[in-house]
Amino acid sequence: MALATPRTLFLLAFLGCLALMGGALYLEHAVGLNPCPMCIVQRVFVILFALVCLIAAIHGPARTGQRVYAVLALLFAAGGAGTAARQVWLQSVPADQLEACLPSLEFMMEALPLQEIVRLVFHGTADCAEVTWTLFGLSVPEWSLLAFIGMVVFALFQLLRRR
Repeated sequence: MALATPRTLFLLAFLGCLALMGGALYLEHAVGLNPCPMCIVQRVFVILFALVCLIAAIHGPARTGQRVYAVLALLFAAGGAGTAARQVWLQSVPADQLEACLPSLEFMMEALPLQEIVRLVFHGTADCAEVTWTLFGLSVPEWSLLAFIGMVVFALFQLLRRR
């Protein structure tokens, strides 16, 4: 049985990311869930992963190019998985042990230096630990972590596969 071409798999991964972003935008605009700063960071990692996959699908690279795209995709997927894992952990911490909620990301971008914004966003606060919606008993960050794990597996498969 022949495996799908790398170009096809990168295109399917891109379409999967479109579905993830569609779901995130549905939850935000139709359900009314406001994303916390860590959720926004995870969205950025999904978009970066999707862009790498789209470029790889359009380019249709040879073996070396396929590996370069796979490494880039792996880096973005790992960054997203780390962010999602941190948020899942924050959800397990008692609320009284968390810092107060952060101001909006727009305000922080205007008022704080970049390194302080990064520190605050990745440290996480009570607004990132609140579970406001679940599906099959899993919160949005838990679903996000599962998606990023899938992205990591995909990138590793693309990196290690033989023609």
